[in-house]
Amino acid sequence: MTIRTRFWFLAALRWLPTGLVVPVVALLPLERGLSVAEMGAAFALQGVVVLCLELPTGALTDVLGRRPVFVASAVAAVGSYTAFALAHSVGAYMAAAGLAGLYRALDSGPLNAWFVDSVHDDETITDRTATVAKGLSGHASVVGASIATGAVLSGLLVAWAPLDGVESLALPYWIAAGLAVVQVLAALLLMDESRADRPAGLRHAIGQSPRMIGDGVRLLRSSRVLRALVAVELFWGFGIVAFETLTPVRLGELLGDRDEAASIMGPVTAAAWAFSALGVAAVPLLLRRWSMVQVSVALRLLQGSTVVGMGLAMGPVGLVGGLIATYALHSASAAVFETLLHEQVDNTHRATVLSLASMLLHPGASLGGVTLGAIATSASTGSAMIVGGVVLAAAAPLFLVKARHGSRAAGRDAPPMLGRDDGAPAVRDGVEAIDE
Repeated sequence: MTIRTRFWFLAALRWLPTGLVVPVVALLPLERGLSVAEMGAAFALQGVVVLCLELPTGALTDVLGRRPVFVASAVAAVGSYTAFALAHSVGAYMAAAGLAGLYRALDSGPLNAWFVDSVHDDETITDRTATVAKGLSGHASVVGASIATGAVLSGLLVAWAPLDGVESLALPYWIAAGLAVVQVLAALLLMDESRADRPAGLRHAIGQSPRMIGDGVRLLRSSRVLRALVAVELFWGFGIVAFETLTPVRLGELLGDRDEAASIMGPVTAAAWAFSALGVAAVPLLLRRWSMVQVSVALRLLQGSTVVGMGLAMGPVGLVGGLIATYALHSASAAVFETLLHEQVDNTHRATVLSLASMLLHPGASLGGVTLGAIATSASTGSAMIVGGVVLAAAAPLFLVKARHGSRAAGRDAPPMLGRDDGAPAVRDGVEAIDE
């Protein structure tokens, strides 16, 4: 089994459980007597935990290794899914959300970093840039397809409810927990990792984490390009609220019935992620004609436009169509962005920098939630979505930030800039072979 095939298989195991629980994540606590406010307060803990642990766990991944941290994330996922399935109180849901935050923080980076490391360490691969780009693009397709498949299976499980004594809405969580156990075993078998440059013990790894965090911060200070790419996540976090959080609200307004909107969102979410998988499959074709920077700018502008279109939609069909178009660009944009980010960092600090980028997503989303929520309340939900789309598109110029002459990117020789003065495409070498 090739490195890329193992990478995609492990990604499918990681994201299929997410698809299973997405349709019931809000319905189960409400069914068990929690109010919307109590549910929101409990789930907010997940974001707090991720924000606090994102960077330390990224540094731990760089010091201890990719495989042990990815396995630990799957173990935490088993605990989280099980806790959600058993929770019947606000305190229990807060504990489950805390575990979810732990596994999300641990999960941020190790699998992708392992794949990129493996490609760079494989001497038989001559065109590493193309191999990484194709692998990450395929990963995004796998993620979209897995979430879509999980969402469909979740609906079937709830409708069928084959197990006596198990609540139908809790069944997807039990299945997700079982799949997370399979993920643990698969990671142990499939993620081979050289231990030559890794310390022997967990205590040493924890002791080295503060140094790795400091190194990551210094890397950002030394690289204009890296700072620009990481800053993209702030805009992304703000804009994602517009179509992930506000779409059900807007759909309920357009239909005049929140229950009907809730019933429609399940299959719509599955369809959106399916189109996301199709959209990212087109990335290799785009990169044959244009550079990664050009594609990144275009995709951000287009996605911002589709979100604005959702805000302007006057009926449910237009809103759903806009959501599907938004998701068709969603994973494609993320795949190209991550490829550019990987080009700016070496193996030693890869997971730390990935965590730095991911960490900025959360304050961006928090700011977006507060700001867009206030706009939706004072003006309209459509207006809030328009603002979110504009902010999302505003990240596009960050891809054009140039590096200072002679600078080095995150411990390795950097491309001289993302957008080159001579008109030649940056981060382009070998991209022609990406569709092989």
